[in-house]
Order: sequence, then C-alpha cells, then structure tokens
Amino acid sequence: MISTGLCSVTLRALGIDDVVDVAAAAGLEAIEWGADVHVPPGDLEAAVAARSATAAAGLRVAAYGSYYRAGRDDPASFAAVLDSARALGAPRIRIWAGDLPSAAAAPAERAAVAHAALEAAGRAAADGIEVAFEFHGGTLTDDVDSTLALLDRSGGARSYWQPPQDVPDGEALAGLERLLGHVSALHVFSWWPGNTRLRLAERAELWRAAFALFKTGDALLEFVPGDDPALVAGEATTLRHVQA
Repeated sequence: MISTGLCSVTLRALGIDDVVDVAAAAGLEAIEWGADVHVPPGDLEAAVAARSATAAAGLRVAAYGSYYRAGRDDPASFAAVLDSARALGAPRIRIWAGDLPSAAAAPAERAAVAHAALEAAGRAAADGIEVAFEFHGGTLTDDVDSTLALLDRSGGARSYWQPPQDVPDGEALAGLERLLGHVSALHVFSWWPGNTRLRLAERAELWRAAFALFKTGDALLEFVPGDDPALVAGEATTLRHVQA
C-alpha cells in the first residue's frame, strides 16, 4: 500500500530524462516533479516532457511539487500551477501554508491562508486533483495543532509529513500519529542535527516507526547527502527495508 518514489528536487542539477533514469534504476515507482527547476508553473512543454518520460520508464507521476504559498501569492497565479499539474497528469499539488511561522501569524493572516487554500483546493478538485500542504517550518504547518486547524478550514486539503528539524523521534512520531488521517505522502530524508544530511539508514529507527503508522500513500525520497545521484539506489533500498 506504500508507493516509493523520488522528489525531483533531490536532483536539481539533472535534466528530466536523467532524473527518470536515476529513479527507474533505483527501483522506485513514482516521481514528484518540482516546480522550481524541472516543471516551472505554466511551462506546459516541460510538464508534458516530464509526464512522457515518466510513463515511458514505467513510473507514475506522484505529484506536482509547487511553491504556491497560500495567503501570500496572488490567487490568480494558481492558474498556471493547475495548468502544469493537468499537463503533468499529477494527482496531487503540493502547496505551502503562507510564509509566516504559526507563532507569529495573526488571525487575519491565518484566515487568508485558509481562504486561499480553500479556493485552490476547490479549483483543483474540479479536475480530480488533490491539494496538500507541505509540512514545514516557517509556515502555518510548522506545528501539528496549527496544521490541524488549517486543514479544518481548507476544504479537503490534505498534508504531507516529514520529520521536523531537530525534533526528537518520539515527539515527531506523535505528531505524525495525530495527523495520520490527513497525510497523503511522506517526504523521506535523514537530517540530524539541523539540516546536516545523513544517509537514510542513520535514522532507520525513526523511519521504521513512521511506517508502522503510515501504511497507505507515497513515500518520496528527498535530499540525499551532497545531492549525489549515485546515492539514490542505496537510499531506495533502505527505504524498502524500513517500510517493509
């Protein structure tokens, strides 16, 4: 019930075809295509190229990893994001919950993020596409309580999950457990301390415990040490071991 994949942002220095080759050689099943390099919003040629290359390798498109920030960006700019997601054949669009940490956001700012996300989710749903928030510091999804409150006001939007930076394993896993009913995908990486990149095996116990909770959805490798394509196959093997 877990589908393993790769975030294209892991390999920003590579072109579309090379990203696909690395993912396929690693035995992964899907790719989340990022909007920053590989599939910019509104670049439908890039979206079609990524979709075609993914399918030709026997993989599927997991999601469109956009950088649309609900409540900050002009809502009109979501049109280009949605156009690219359609052309990509993405079943999900990743968005961001504003640009303020939850502790610093006033009620009006929270309302603006929720309203923009509600609108985006409604527009995407008309095309059968899900919208899900990045679970990330510096946004309204930097905290489980704030995330749940935002999801409650966002009209069917869902969430990603990743281990919060510098949070002990037990606390991180407790947060995942509380969010479980709303989580579509995990961004899988191993950082400790801070944003020091480790091999996935170095936090294997965290990920085994995470997959004991999360049993259905996408598990997407992200941020290997040194952005090294040669490490992806080994990380994919570890991913399969910890979620088996």
